[in-house]
Amino acid sequence: MNKPVILITGALTGIGRATAVAFARKGAKVVVTGRRDEAGKALVEELRSFGSEAEFINADVRNEDDVRNMVDKTVERFGRLDVAVNNAATEGAVGPITDQTAQSVALTFDTNVLGVVLSMKHEVRVMQAQGSGSIINISSTYGHKGAAYASIYVGAKHAVEGITKSVALELAASGIRVNAVSPGPTDTGMLTRFTGTQENKAALVAQVPLGRLGLSEDLANAIVFIASDEASFITGHVLNVDGGHTAN
Repeated sequence: MNKPVILITGALTGIGRATAVAFARKGAKVVVTGRRDEAGKALVEELRSFGSEAEFINADVRNEDDVRNMVDKTVERFGRLDVAVNNAATEGAVGPITDQTAQSVALTFDTNVLGVVLSMKHEVRVMQAQGSGSIINISSTYGHKGAAYASIYVGAKHAVEGITKSVALELAASGIRVNAVSPGPTDTGMLTRFTGTQENKAALVAQVPLGRLGLSEDLANAIVFIASDEASFITGHVLNVDGGHTAN
């Protein structure tokens, strides 16, 4: 059986990195992207240590030329694209709506929304020609609930979920599945920046019924599952991986 070809954006830290490792451990061919060459090269060496054929491509998902190049280079290297994980994101400027500027809004939406749209545009271009593929967009539990002082991030993740569902319907007859995975509070650098203090982080943990923060590996396992043939009847779905955070 051919080993699947996986493309992961924003793969150098947190959930993206854990997902790359999870796929590599299963023997997949993994292409990781990000904007830091040295970190990308180091990650590739780690992935290769698991026996994976792995490559790094420097790409900024806000730039369509970069996105087109990362997809084309993936196909040039491995001949196809089976799974795309659109993970690149920023928390943006956290704070009251009165502090937001056109620039702060654009910064968040350009990475979190435009980046997903451009990535999907070029991933779908390749997958349609194959007649198969699985796309997973990384959202957040804030993609379907509100959060004071995070309105721009919340709005961007709502957009990701709406776009995911719409494109899933658009592509349903094409052999391409499109889903989202929505992390709850997950112990990453982004969460540390987002909460600002240990007290704020502890207050967030207290809201999680399972009583702990998620790990990047928890999310990686869910992503690997929903990308796989075991989830072949799932499309247009938003999978919460949140310790029960949105159950009440």
